[in-house]
Amino acid sequence: MTSASEGRSLFDAQPGEVTTNIRRIDQTSNIGQEAGAAFAGAQDGDVIDMAALGTGHKEKNKRRNLTLWIVLGILAALVVLSLSWFFGAGWYFQDKAALGVELGGTSVAGQNAEQLKTTVNNAVANSKVTVTDGDGKSVTASLADLGVKVDVDATVSQLLAAKSDNAIAKVNPFASQNVALNATVDKLKLSDYLTENFVQESDRAVASSIAYDDASKTFTATEGKGGRTPEDTGVVEAVNALISEPGSNKNVSVEYKTVDMPISLDAAQKAADEANTRLSAAFTINNGNSKTFTVPVEQVASWITPTGDPSNGTISLSYDKQKIVDYMASTLPEQLNQQMVSQEDVIDGNGSVLLTKVKGVDGVTVKNTDAVADQVYNALTGGQGADVQVAADVTAHDVKQVKSEMRIVVDKTTQTASVYKNDQLVKTFLVCTGRDGGNESDNGTFAIYLKYASQDMTGLNDDGSRYLSKGVKWVSYYNGGEGFHTATWNYNGIATGDPANHGSHGCINMYEQDSQWIYDNCPEGTIVQVVGTQPTGPVR
Repeated sequence: MTSASEGRSLFDAQPGEVTTNIRRIDQTSNIGQEAGAAFAGAQDGDVIDMAALGTGHKEKNKRRNLTLWIVLGILAALVVLSLSWFFGAGWYFQDKAALGVELGGTSVAGQNAEQLKTTVNNAVANSKVTVTDGDGKSVTASLADLGVKVDVDATVSQLLAAKSDNAIAKVNPFASQNVALNATVDKLKLSDYLTENFVQESDRAVASSIAYDDASKTFTATEGKGGRTPEDTGVVEAVNALISEPGSNKNVSVEYKTVDMPISLDAAQKAADEANTRLSAAFTINNGNSKTFTVPVEQVASWITPTGDPSNGTISLSYDKQKIVDYMASTLPEQLNQQMVSQEDVIDGNGSVLLTKVKGVDGVTVKNTDAVADQVYNALTGGQGADVQVAADVTAHDVKQVKSEMRIVVDKTTQTASVYKNDQLVKTFLVCTGRDGGNESDNGTFAIYLKYASQDMTGLNDDGSRYLSKGVKWVSYYNGGEGFHTATWNYNGIATGDPANHGSHGCINMYEQDSQWIYDNCPEGTIVQVVGTQPTGPVR
């Protein structure tokens, strides 16, 4: 411990200099302040514990620093929690309705697309309008009864998109947004519903209307009439309120009025003419390869929706784009996709192509049918047709070559049929080909494609009468109705080689044993080459 006098020596001061030195220390440190205060109040003989003064000061600094760190830790924790909430909530709600999103005043936050679809359907089902008149008649109608068409999928999309333009607002539970139904109202259907339920048929005012007629494949107009009708203003307001906030029951009282024909026949005919302009324009889609598809008129008609507005006396046309999108997605692959078919070429021993037995077809798989739907929709609304090529993935066909082992050369000049095997002559037969005029055997390269051991043959003679040859044997067709076969009735024509006078209807007439040899030894796929010129008389 140090006395006051010893304390003075500690600061290297004379008794009269203590105060000055203490002040100097006071200006540079807190401990100086504490020491100065202690010295100022000290009497001779008092003991001042300088070590305790220093220790107390350190403890205060420690407490002060600890408090600062605690505050900083709390702030850091709050920042981490805030960021965790922001990013965690953003991730959780990325495919769900955001916090604060409501339908009909009820929160749908956290619901995914399927859950929202159920919620929307339930809200629509629970939306009713009870209509009464002064005579005590009452009816409770659904939105559909009153001409409301709700696009559930579009409503779900709007619920999912609500508040998504601001990431902070999306996870803010205190910022709410009510989403209305995505819906349209057919005021004519609403008016007709009220009239049918509140007015006797003989007294009703009926608007002229249009509808598609399957028989004529056109929209036709039907004339209405004047009469009595309920005033629908209150019902329209109730419907609009339910579209904005669905899920409840509205009560409306109606009065009656007498009106002229709500929509004139001229207005209806004008709308029908406009619709028929759309039907007269063709919508053709091709796959860029070998297939083309034209949309049937009745299908186009199903995309056109007439909507009457009795309050304005008009009928307007709208076009259902979603129906067009769905139709293109389901129909175009069915109509325009094609399987790849390998081409089969028959070649001779030198590799030369004698005949394309099977024509190759590229494989085509259409894609992006929504783009086609967009073009068709735009053309339809503009009153024009469209010729559209759909995008597609194409697989080019390959080519397979098959060497012809058997080949038959029919020479009309010599009236013979020579059979070659691997280009080596095997046999030559006498024949009689088709006679002059429309029955002459066609020149060209063909292949045997169908065979019968026995067949009844029929056709027309030159004079138009029908012939029938029963039990014709050993038939080998190579070109439509032309083929090799036995012709027992024309052995003289075969012997003389005289098609001008004894020719067939186009087939190659042969002796029975010869036609049987062709049948037995020349399988389907055998090449048949018909060459030469028609003789004017016997060649043998």
